[in-house]
Amino acid sequence: MSCTVFLGNLPIWVTADDIKSWLAAENLVADGIKVIRNPETQESKGFAFIDAPNMDEMNAIIRRFDRAPLEDRLLRANPAQPPKPKGALPTRGGVPAGPPDRSRRPGGGANRRPKRGRSSQSPQSAFAEELARAL
Repeated sequence: MSCTVFLGNLPIWVTADDIKSWLAAENLVADGIKVIRNPETQESKGFAFIDAPNMDEMNAIIRRFDRAPLEDRLLRANPAQPPKPKGALPTRGGVPAGPPDRSRRPGGGANRRPKRGRSSQSPQSAFAEELARAL
């Protein structure tokens, strides 16, 4: 299992050196720190990943920094999720998530409103009657 901490809600001025000094001040150890930046502007996106050497150290980092105040915000620290493959569709229970499956609804969709447009129903206004005759 990965020992990476997601550290979020950071001010844009925070650097890897800042995080390293915070960890050192708390006697916490990190194998690596990566502040995520916008590739075009190089401005911080407000979050970082901290690689901890083991699960105990990861949990200590999370306990220390989750909901810790910094300026006018509270930091967020939790175990990092594995990256999603690029171009992958979101999944629902291991199956690609698409539009909701309406066929499984109670009532089988029988309670749907009729679609607008041409129908066998009589027109509802004089303009609609004239338009129906023209078509």
